[in-house]
Amino acid sequence: MVSIRSIPSQPGSLSTNDLPWVIHHREDRCTLCGKCAAVCPVNTLKLTYMRKRMPKIVLSSSERGSSFKTFVGIRQNTDVGRRCIGCGSCAMVCPNEAIAPGYNEGDRYRFQAAVGGDAPKRGGRRNDPGASLLDRIVFNRISMLTDPALDAGRHEFSYNTLLGRVLPPEEYVRRKMSGEWIPPVREIFPFVIGSMSFGALSPNMWLGLLQGVAYCNEVLGIPVVMATGEGGCPPWVLRSPFLKYIILQVASGYFGWDEIIRAIPEMQCDPAAIEIKYGQGAKPGDGGLLQWFKVSKLIARLRGVPEGVDLPSPPVHQTLYSIEESVMKMIQSMSMAWNFKVPVYPKISGSTSAKSVLNNLVRNPYASALMIDGIDGGTGAAYDISLNATGHPIASNVRDCYLDLCKQGKQNEIPIFAAGGVGKNGNVVQNALALIMLGASGVHMGKYIMQSAAGCLGSEKNRCNVCNVGICPKGITSQNAKIYRRLDPDDVAQRVVETFQAIQIEVKKVMAPLGRSQSLPIGMSDALGIADKAAADRLNIRYVC
Repeated sequence: MVSIRSIPSQPGSLSTNDLPWVIHHREDRCTLCGKCAAVCPVNTLKLTYMRKRMPKIVLSSSERGSSFKTFVGIRQNTDVGRRCIGCGSCAMVCPNEAIAPGYNEGDRYRFQAAVGGDAPKRGGRRNDPGASLLDRIVFNRISMLTDPALDAGRHEFSYNTLLGRVLPPEEYVRRKMSGEWIPPVREIFPFVIGSMSFGALSPNMWLGLLQGVAYCNEVLGIPVVMATGEGGCPPWVLRSPFLKYIILQVASGYFGWDEIIRAIPEMQCDPAAIEIKYGQGAKPGDGGLLQWFKVSKLIARLRGVPEGVDLPSPPVHQTLYSIEESVMKMIQSMSMAWNFKVPVYPKISGSTSAKSVLNNLVRNPYASALMIDGIDGGTGAAYDISLNATGHPIASNVRDCYLDLCKQGKQNEIPIFAAGGVGKNGNVVQNALALIMLGASGVHMGKYIMQSAAGCLGSEKNRCNVCNVGICPKGITSQNAKIYRRLDPDDVAQRVVETFQAIQIEVKKVMAPLGRSQSLPIGMSDALGIADKAAADRLNIRYVC
C-alpha cells in the first residue's frame, strides 16, 4: 500500500502529507478502470500519465544507468477546494480493493484553508471526537425494594411527551366549563427529527424521512414528528393528511411561506406545530445560505425565487427588533393564521440569555414551548469559528431554564425542547434522557438521523462534511439528480422506522430500573450522576466515582 504523491507547485501549496485525508493506492491491484475517479464527489482523483525512472543495474559491469518509462496512473489533487474528504466512495466502487482514504493525524490543512480571503467553513459538526458531557452522565437511581423496578420487556410504558402550553388543572377545568380558549397541545414522541430544510436535503432524503414518520405513526403507533427547516415542503404534502406529522418552520428568509399560506384553505389537517427560528446552535447570530447550485428548478419554485441564485437568510427577522416584540407579534400572528389551534414556539441558540427569552414566553399565553439549540448542533454550512467556539453547551442551558421555571411554579406549563449534539457519538437515548432528566420535555436530533437512516459519512474528525456544497457522495444533501438518485427513499424510510423502534426499546431499558412507567422522568435529576465534580455541582446532580 502506497500513498499517492503530488509535488507542490508553489511555496504556499500543499502536499498530500498536509491534507487531512490521504489516498492509499495499491498499484499491483489497480486495473486503471477509472471507477474511483468517476465517483469521487470532489474530483480529487484523476487518471494521468507519469514518467518514472527505471534504474538499470548490470551485475557484470561497473556501469550504472537509467531509463525512463511512461505509466498511466492515479494521482491525488492537493488543491484545498479539491482535497480528499475521506468519504470512501472510491473504495466502495473499486472492484479490486486497490484504493482507500486514510486519516492523516499530522495534517496542516487548517493553516492553509483560508482560500481567497474567506474563512474556513464546512458542513457537519465541531472537531471534537471525544466523549461529550452527556455521554458521561449515568442513571444511578435504581429501584429495588420499596419501589420495585419494572420488566422492560413485558411492562406497559407511557413515554410520550406534550408539545404545547399545559394549563394547571384548576385553570383547565375553569376554561373548559366556561367555554374559553384552551391552548393547543400535541402528544408526541420525545425524539423529534430536527429542522433540515427541503433544499438542504435532497428530495429523496426528505421523502424517505416523511415515509418513515408516517409509518411510525399509522402502523406502529409511535407519534413521531419532523420539522421542515426553513424551506417549506412540497405542495402535495401541505394538502395531504401527513401534514399533521410535520412542524412547519418559519425563519428570517421566509422561504416557502408563500406556498404554505396559499395552501391553508386546502389543508386537510393542521400541522403538528409552528417553529419560529431565531437562531441555531451551530452558528448563532449568523444567517443561513443555500448556495446557487442547490437551488434547482423544484427548490426555486417552492421558495418563490429564480432558479440558480444564492439564497441567503438574514441573521434576524427583519421586522422584529426585540424578543418582546417577537413574542407579541410573531407568535400571535402565526397562531391567528391557524385559528389558535396549532402550538407555536420559538427556536433559539443556546446562550446565557436563554432564561430571558423563556421568561418572556411564560408571560405570553400564546407561546407553547421553547426550543434551545446548543453549541454542538450540526449544520449544513457554518464557519469553523462558529462551529467550534460560538454558543452555549446545551446541558447547563436546559438545567438553568428548568430550575428558573421551578422557582416560578411553571415547570409543568412551558415545555423545553433541547438540541445540539444529541447522539453525537451514537448514544442518542443516553444523551436524550440525560437532557430530559435535567428538565427538557424532548429533544430534536438531526445529524443522528442522517447517519442512522441514510448512512451519512460525516464525522467529528472532519470526514466528508461537504453538506453545503451539493456534492454529498450519498445523495443526502445534494440537489443534483445524478447524485441523489443513489439514495432510495424506501430504504431511508425503513431505516427511520428501525431507528425509532430501537430508540423505543432503549427508553424502556432506562425507565424500567427507575420504576417509572406512566410518564417520562422530566426533571428527575436525582437519578443522574457523573464522575466530574465541577459538572455535578454546575448541573446540581450527584457526583459519583
